[in-house]
Amino acid sequence: MHAIVFCGIQGAGKSSFYRARFVDTHVRINLDMLRTRNRERLLFEACVAARQPFVVDNTNPSAADRRRYVVPAAAAGFDVVGYYFCASVQEGLVMNAGRERQVPPKAVVDTAKQLELPRLDEGFTALFSVRMDGNGGFSVEAWDGMGLAG
Repeated sequence: MHAIVFCGIQGAGKSSFYRARFVDTHVRINLDMLRTRNRERLLFEACVAARQPFVVDNTNPSAADRRRYVVPAAAAGFDVVGYYFCASVQEGLVMNAGRERQVPPKAVVDTAKQLELPRLDEGFTALFSVRMDGNGGFSVEAWDGMGLAG
């Protein structure tokens, strides 16, 4: 059972990566789609109870934001895998400008200011870094939570 938690600024490719890699195998938990934390919590709890693989497709910039998913999923026996989406603020702003549902540019900047790099000691089984490759695909590398390939 895999619980996957994404982390990264808006426009870094999180939702595109979900669609490319996990749409057929994992339920998507996304606050933009669900609209309220209560709905998000209910879907998360249902996935954990049903032992259903899921992806949390949110910015999750801080360890505290990630903890609400990592700790209960790990306690329920899930392998919790983190994906950190590497993108500069400028890259996020450019990608955001091309999206159908844009967020205010200030939101991208504010999320980047709050960003804490994920660490294995948060309870992750594994961490990966993801970058858009410029050709519509992604480059994924094992990551030790300090910015270095593992």
